[in-house]
Amino acid sequence: MALDQSFVGRTYPPTDPYEVGREKIREFAEAVGDANPAYTDPDAAKELGHPDVIAPPTFVFAITFKAAGLVVQDPQLGLNYDRVVHGDQKFAYTRPVRAGDRLSVTSTIEAVKTMAGNDIIDIRGEVHDATGEHVVTAWTKLVSRAAEEG
Repeated sequence: MALDQSFVGRTYPPTDPYEVGREKIREFAEAVGDANPAYTDPDAAKELGHPDVIAPPTFVFAITFKAAGLVVQDPQLGLNYDRVVHGDQKFAYTRPVRAGDRLSVTSTIEAVKTMAGNDIIDIRGEVHDATGEHVVTAWTKLVSRAAEEG
């Protein structure tokens, strides 16, 4: 069953703040194999003009994808998560994520489409710090594969 087009534009409440820690940034940088010293060495980050270590660009995915869960789990939307695959991801930064940030995400459904029986949903996550400053916008595309006939 196709997803309801009336959900386009629906915004969900902001998430509770996620506190970004130096160790989480270090672990993530190691996991993705990025040895940029600004991710692990506060002095290297300060030389680049940052108050503390910064996170690799894709670090925020874990935060925004969890926030997108509010959309995915909305029973009124009717998305079959058992059939969902991650279709695309992109980010637009105002500034890097930094250790010590307390980030909240507000998710909005930007588009709902059906193509070849697959439901496609585009979710925009606006990430702000504790002062309300915009940090990054993340776009996530999810595809709920059509049920197999047979």
